[in-house]
Amino acid sequence: GFLNALRLEHFAVQTLVLCPTRELADQVAEATRGFARQLDNVKTLTLCGGVAMGPQINSLRHSAHVVVGTPGRVLKHLQRGFLNVASVSVLVLDEADRMLDMGFIDDVKRIIKLCSKNRQTLLFSATVSEEIKRLVSFALRDPVEVTIGIKLSPAETVKHEIYPVGAMQKFDLLVALIEKMEIDSMIIFCRMKVGADRITRWLTEHGYSCEAMHSNLPQKARTRALENFKTGKTKILVATDIASRGLDIANVTHVINYDVPEHAEDYVHRIGRTGRAGEAGIALSLVSADEVSQLQKIERLIKKSIPREEIEGFE
Repeated sequence: GFLNALRLEHFAVQTLVLCPTRELADQVAEATRGFARQLDNVKTLTLCGGVAMGPQINSLRHSAHVVVGTPGRVLKHLQRGFLNVASVSVLVLDEADRMLDMGFIDDVKRIIKLCSKNRQTLLFSATVSEEIKRLVSFALRDPVEVTIGIKLSPAETVKHEIYPVGAMQKFDLLVALIEKMEIDSMIIFCRMKVGADRITRWLTEHGYSCEAMHSNLPQKARTRALENFKTGKTKILVATDIASRGLDIANVTHVINYDVPEHAEDYVHRIGRTGRAGEAGIALSLVSADEVSQLQKIERLIKKSIPREEIEGFE
């Protein structure tokens, strides 16, 4: 909707969209360019970390109507005087709860203070915690709340299974599960970046086509991993929660929680990568003894008990 309000005769930043991850920023920018095809001369610029600032600075010298970026890189350009958001009439805070979880909230507030007071602010958040409510009161004025989907719940087309396992046996069980599956497209979620790298290395050594995706990887590696996974060149993506939200990844048949997520809501986001658009999906979780309390929180959230399973012959 903000595209209709653009004043094309004013070549200054009029819309600023803040996203928690580079991948989501790229996706939003690509969608914006698609929407703007019917409008002449609308320039959309992406400002994300992980890439050189030089080309971004050169692009900013010619200004843009729409800037989409991650908070850290946007703030850096603002502080160095390469970006001016005083004329922004629409500010979008996308996946606000994820930006809060990733520690971006102070950067977001600094950016908001530099934007025009006479603006429309749109805030999107999957959950509304007390911290998000404080951000709403700080950034928005007399906001209208629009709720889409009253409760956070998994798709009915997803089959859930729990596999209790000793912590030291998780990888062996993972391989045993993969061997008995027909894999077209699988995401394995790990809690830590080092864990994602380790699982990727071990699976590669076992002959599986897989790549890692997490925030410590160079941007080119993250972009390549996502593109290879989308096109089917890579069958297995081993990721942290950077891949659990927002990204448009279709036709994922299996999601495996190698680590049970710390927050129950993240379980729903993770398994939301499968069972999309009415398609069937399978969500498996490997649960060790020290993760049972987190599992119980998940079951309370989704209001169902997830069946416990085991592989015959696996001790």
